[in-house]
Amino acid sequence: MLRSLGASISLPLLESMNPIRLKADRSISPSIKRVGYFYFPNGIPRGIWHPSQVNSKGFLQKLNPWMSPLEAYKSQLLIPTDIWTPEGNGHSAGTATWLTGGGYDDQAVRAGGVSVDQLIAGHTGKETMLPSLEMSLKGEGFFSNSLPRNAVSWSPTNVPLTREVEPRAIFDRMFRPPTGGASNRSVMDLVLGEAKALNKQIGRADQARLDEYFESIRALEKRIEFAEIQTLKMQRDQALTQALTAPTPGIPSDHEEYIRLMMDMIVLAYWSDATRVVSFMLDHGQSNRYFNFIEGVKGTWHALSHYGNASGSTEDDDGKTSWDSVETKRAMYAEVIRWHHRQFAYLLERLQSIQEPDGASILDNSMLLYGSSLGDGDEHDEKDLPTLIAGGGGGSIRSGRQLRFKRGTDLSKIHLAFLHRLGIPESQFGSVSSDFGPLDFLT
Repeated sequence: MLRSLGASISLPLLESMNPIRLKADRSISPSIKRVGYFYFPNGIPRGIWHPSQVNSKGFLQKLNPWMSPLEAYKSQLLIPTDIWTPEGNGHSAGTATWLTGGGYDDQAVRAGGVSVDQLIAGHTGKETMLPSLEMSLKGEGFFSNSLPRNAVSWSPTNVPLTREVEPRAIFDRMFRPPTGGASNRSVMDLVLGEAKALNKQIGRADQARLDEYFESIRALEKRIEFAEIQTLKMQRDQALTQALTAPTPGIPSDHEEYIRLMMDMIVLAYWSDATRVVSFMLDHGQSNRYFNFIEGVKGTWHALSHYGNASGSTEDDDGKTSWDSVETKRAMYAEVIRWHHRQFAYLLERLQSIQEPDGASILDNSMLLYGSSLGDGDEHDEKDLPTLIAGGGGGSIRSGRQLRFKRGTDLSKIHLAFLHRLGIPESQFGSVSSDFGPLDFLT
């Protein structure tokens, strides 16, 4: 770690950190595993998740059109079928228990146990600056302040963990010590002296790796600063103020820029080893965000999810938007899902582009779970939940396949399998016990 007054930068894994071990045996991987949980609300329209072509051995040949943004990464994906949550589902209880495997007690505000990301953080957090990172896009709509709809991470004391929604706040948590004092200077400028001294002690490959890493930090700082400047401009511009609702300072007004900036924070967190555990909510569990910025789409996310009625006059609608048919509304709903696939693909691209000393990418050494707590949004069911696993888990996951379960399989089985691949010897998670069957389905 590079330190100075007002900043500290965790270093990525370098060959020179463990030279004897690497030179003695290149087959020994010094890689570390990262874990991520990516939640999206409102389910999907049934039929747009399963791949178009799978061979006789279950390997993915072609994804369906709605999942096409992920086509380039299908060799890094596992797509399980018939995943469900037997203890509860829906916008509130389903969101709150997505990572706990339990049932939600609304009166006691309990989600049935500690969430899987926090179980992992309890084991890996001793080796990183932050035990875990809880992130979310700032919610939109009536239920933005609903506790269960905004909580997927729960501590051992049954307390829902606060989520960061501003990119700068996340950046500062990773690189500016609380006691370092306020500073507008670049963190790279603050640690420049130590960075130069370090460069004299490492080899060329590590120097190149550090240069790329430091440049990424500078680029993120510039993007955050630009977003803040643009937001202040909007607040000062009366014409814009009358036409738009200015976003909270520090949050980009462009939603795609916002989500990608947050994705870049996750890349930086993994790359720097600031933390190995991230949970990211792409909105709260009953999002009413408008996606009118997507060509051909109108209405809120939650309204679109109830595609069975196109009149625009139900309690789920905004009272202003209607659609010409159920088919049109359903297609718009699916387009919102495809847009989010494109953002997840952006994250996979970034993680795959960063090579570690063992020759693998960060994506190769990661286990990412991406999905929702609702099956079909209109039916509001808990069956065949849209679920996707990305990354190679440091060689512990055989990707590029569809996992065909013979019957409904509790999502907790995947959580327990992740724990075992991290060397965390839990025998049970939620209602799933390793005594009831093998957990080798990921390989």
